[in-house]
Amino acid sequence: MALGQSLQIVLAPPHPAGRPFLLIGAAVAVLGGLLLGAWLFWLGLIFVLFCLYFFRDPTRVAPERENVVVAPADGHIVSIVQAVPPEELGLGPAPRWRVAIFLSVMDVHVNRVPASGTVTRIAYRHGKYLSANLDKASVDNERNAIAIRLTDGRDLAVVQIAGLIARRILCDLREGDTVQAGDRFGIIRFGSRTDVYLPEGIRPGVMEGQTMIGGETIIADLTPPKLAL
Repeated sequence: MALGQSLQIVLAPPHPAGRPFLLIGAAVAVLGGLLLGAWLFWLGLIFVLFCLYFFRDPTRVAPERENVVVAPADGHIVSIVQAVPPEELGLGPAPRWRVAIFLSVMDVHVNRVPASGTVTRIAYRHGKYLSANLDKASVDNERNAIAIRLTDGRDLAVVQIAGLIARRILCDLREGDTVQAGDRFGIIRFGSRTDVYLPEGIRPGVMEGQTMIGGETIIADLTPPKLAL
């Protein structure tokens, strides 16, 4: 990646969810500088810089190709397995391919819509706060599951999962919303995981360990496989 592109990502403006934390850090720095001493000023300043980095929200350009699923988050793939979507979404008991992306505290945490369609179901479920890189985090951890119906009638799901440090999942979508691949739809604060359940019969085109760029990296082709003659 070119230096200019790297700087654009690091210096990207913060997501609105970071504003309260930035204000708190700034207040601590000002209070320390004026009244309580240099140590508090530096503590507040460091916190502000961390929040600016963590909540950075760089511009992303979705692929021009249609009928693809893009990564819903930055991070690296920790598992690709066949699994049943969260039961609260009502997508049936048939296993389908699940791609799980782990977001470290250093990754951009803004979530993006994986494919164009209509939001048919949003279901929040309380749970544990296991480390998000564990496979059982998909089942046991607190999560916000979203079902999206594609324009051809097939369904996929994207699930925001809290992690060991994450304690707050934010989602801006509402049931009935029409969404486009690459659109911002939420954020998970301070380390997390995002799973994508592909439509039945669609295989992922990525591998475990691969690094994802949210809204840009293609993880699957939605074109139905051709039947052998």
